[in-house]
Amino acid sequence: MTIEVVLATHNQHKVGEFQRILGAAMPDLTVVAYDGPEPVEDGVTFAENALIKARTAAAHTGRIALADDSGIAVDVLGGSPGIFSARWAGPGRGDRENLELLLAQLSDIAPEHRAASFRCTIALVVPERLPHGGVEHVSEGVWPGRLATQATGANGFGYDPIFVPEGYEVSSAELPPETKNKISHRARAFTDLIPALRSLL
Repeated sequence: MTIEVVLATHNQHKVGEFQRILGAAMPDLTVVAYDGPEPVEDGVTFAENALIKARTAAAHTGRIALADDSGIAVDVLGGSPGIFSARWAGPGRGDRENLELLLAQLSDIAPEHRAASFRCTIALVVPERLPHGGVEHVSEGVWPGRLATQATGANGFGYDPIFVPEGYEVSSAELPPETKNKISHRARAFTDLIPALRSLL
């Protein structure tokens, strides 16, 4: 029997990435996109925003819901952009503008001070009417690395083209998807999430 969980995002890149990672560990699980109203993400941490989204999707659909809040944290910027990663360049701006602004802000920063990490928090929420109703689980993953001085690679999205993972000399946008899906911040968060999902399903 195929089991569906709803992912609280309208971003098809994320839906595909979640399906690939979860599908490898749980072949009977299907991740579907959320098509309901978007909540106001007024949390001040990745965990708070992930829970806000997952709770909204679970309440709206009546299904087990997943949501992630993720971003890039740059050491020399005190952990910014952080929860503001998706809108770093301002309202209505996209991935390219966010990436270019961050590169410009670090243009005079030496290589040894360009440490950064991708961070991901995934929230799992079970609606009240289902077995295990009201259960919430939060898992976190951190992918350390550094920022390049220019964008390279065509895989991935967001800040992938300027993020060089620890132990590599290429950007995460140059890694094959199957490699990235094993070592990324989301993959690390899934390490804790998958046992929790299995216990529910």
